[in-house]
Amino acid sequence: MNATLGWGLALLAFVAGYVGYGWRGVFLALTVVVFWLLLQFSRSLRVLRDASRRPVGSIDSAVMLHAKLHEGMRLPQILKLTKSLGHKVGEEPNEAFAWTDPGGDSVQVQLREGRLASWALQRADGPATPGPTPPGT
Repeated sequence: MNATLGWGLALLAFVAGYVGYGWRGVFLALTVVVFWLLLQFSRSLRVLRDASRRPVGSIDSAVMLHAKLHEGMRLPQILKLTKSLGHKVGEEPNEAFAWTDPGGDSVQVQLREGRLASWALQRADGPATPGPTPPGT
């Protein structure tokens, strides 16, 4: 969900609560917003808990992961697909992580501003296969 849309809906809930029920409506809106934030936090913790149960940087199939990735994915969405944390590759300005399958194939992802910008499949016996090039580049 877009953060601007989420905050806009929260503000709308507060306004509607105040207009409809006064301060009791504001407290109801506050309760609903806090509940929604707790659900999001719980979802994030569940993804991290599942990812912590497997060895770092391991996946079942690098080819399947490469096929499921698409531009704009956030790291929690990638962790949900891989079910493990990735090996950190590179320096701070460019967040890069890699996962390797039992056959030696690996997928390296590049994040910019918290979203997937590019990814490449590295075969154990060949050169890297980059992900699709985004339009306009």
